[in-house]
Amino acid sequence: MLDHQHHDHLDPDGGDARVFWAVVINLALTVIQIIGGILSGSLALIADAVHNLSDAMSLLIAFFARKIARRPVDENMTFGYGRAEMVAALVNYTTLIAIGLYLAYEAVFRFFEPAEVDGWLVVIIAGVALIVDTGTALLTFSLSKHSANIRAAFLHNIADALGSIAVIVAGTVILLYDWRLIDPLVTLMIASYIFWQSITGIGSVIHILMLGSPPELDTGEVVAKILSIEGVADVHHLHLWQMQEHENALDTHLVIKSGEWGNADAIKLAVREALLANFGIAHCTLEIECSVHACVAPRTIGHETSSK
Repeated sequence: MLDHQHHDHLDPDGGDARVFWAVVINLALTVIQIIGGILSGSLALIADAVHNLSDAMSLLIAFFARKIARRPVDENMTFGYGRAEMVAALVNYTTLIAIGLYLAYEAVFRFFEPAEVDGWLVVIIAGVALIVDTGTALLTFSLSKHSANIRAAFLHNIADALGSIAVIVAGTVILLYDWRLIDPLVTLMIASYIFWQSITGIGSVIHILMLGSPPELDTGEVVAKILSIEGVADVHHLHLWQMQEHENALDTHLVIKSGEWGNADAIKLAVREALLANFGIAHCTLEIECSVHACVAPRTIGHETSSK
């Protein structure tokens, strides 16, 4: 038996509290970094502050998305609100991409016009930022294992912690060698990492929102398993998707073998049990057809759409 369902064993309210305090800490750090960046003249420190502000915003979005996702189904949202977390993850990743591009743009200009930078102030503030970023990441680490929404926010913090390390290195180099070009160089490195991180993470979120099949499942294997159930003659018009991150769903037409129509309900139940036991698919809609009146020349996967 394969278990494809994952659950966050942390109490939801406890998880919300962790995210809330992570937001508060990041907002306070952002203010300190921006002031320090302006006073020291360090673009790298300001870049780290801007990214840290995005951390706070991403965590805030994640916080409210968690709340919304737990709302019960209603007549307006018959599938529930679980995908609110996917929408939040998409917003956070998109924001990260925009921030990465902006920081890269600013860094390029600094290469041509290097500014005076107070190395000591940069090192001290970046050191404080590293401690806070690490603490924030630890607050959300366990939640990130089970939620793309929190994972996007968690990756914000990891990127920011790495950015703080890079800023510390830049400040140290400025103190030792007065090489001011290290500041935009580090900014460019931070921007590149943010951009790479976002591009690699956004794909899975878009896949879910586009009703893509669960990446851990082989659609061909699902079809083969259904066909292996005694009494099933054919399966077609199959749709397999993720209702939300950890809830797979399926609907399809089952063709019952000739002479087995009297056992149709039992066959349908056997298919449901096989889907749950082998693929973790608990939500499925099965339309049964007799072999005599089955759809003519149907597609196994999906269905034909009419063009306009």
